[in-house]
Amino acid sequence: MIHELIQTPSVACTYLAEMRDETIQKDRMRFRLNLERLGECMAIELSKHLNYADQSVTTSLGKATVNQLVHQPVLATILRAGLPMHQGMLRMLDHADVAFAAAYRQTQPDGDFTIEIDYISTGSIEGRTLVLVDPMLATGASMIGVYRRLRAYGNPASVHIVSAIASRHGISEVEQAMPAGTHIWTGAIDEELTTKGYILPGLGDAGDLAFGSKIG
Repeated sequence: MIHELIQTPSVACTYLAEMRDETIQKDRMRFRLNLERLGECMAIELSKHLNYADQSVTTSLGKATVNQLVHQPVLATILRAGLPMHQGMLRMLDHADVAFAAAYRQTQPDGDFTIEIDYISTGSIEGRTLVLVDPMLATGASMIGVYRRLRAYGNPASVHIVSAIASRHGISEVEQAMPAGTHIWTGAIDEELTTKGYILPGLGDAGDLAFGSKIG
C-alpha cells in the first residue's frame, strides 16, 4: 500500500518544497527542521492505520472514554540521515520503542556500490508494528538490508516504510522484498535515478544537507 502525501495537499507539501529548494536547503538548521516537521506529519497519517481500543481516563470532573493505542510501534531509523525525520516521528509517537541501524554505501572503483550495515541496536520486534525511517528511498537497498538484519530480532506483525522522497524503482524493489501488506509512506515519488543511485530530481544527499559533508 503506497501513501504519497503530495496527492492530498497540506502544509507537508510546503515542508517538502523547502527541502527541495537549493537556496533554502543551504540553511542546515531549517533543512533539519523541515525533515522533523515532515516526520511529524507522517507519524500522524501513519497512526491512523494502527490499532486502538477504548479506555477510561479520570478528569477533574469525571470520567471520559478515549482511544488509546493497543500496542506501541518500534520506530527504527537508518543513521545518520534518518535522525531528524525519526525525531519528528518520535515526537508524535512518544511512547514507541526505538531501534537504530548504521548503513552506508561502499563505492567500488568502477562506480558501483554496495550497502554495508555494521550496526544494529534494537529490542525484540516479534509481533510488533515495525516502522522503518530513511528520508531517501532511492534503490531500496538500505531499507531492504536493514529489514533483513532486524528479522534476527523477531517477526513483526506489520511493516511501515517511511521516506521523504522515493524513487519509483526503490518502491518496486521494496514491494518485492517486504512482506505482503507493507505500507510505504512518502512525501513524493520521483521517476528517475542517476547512474550513482541518486533520486532525480530528488533534493541531493539528505545526510550531507542535514549534518555536513562526510569523507567516503
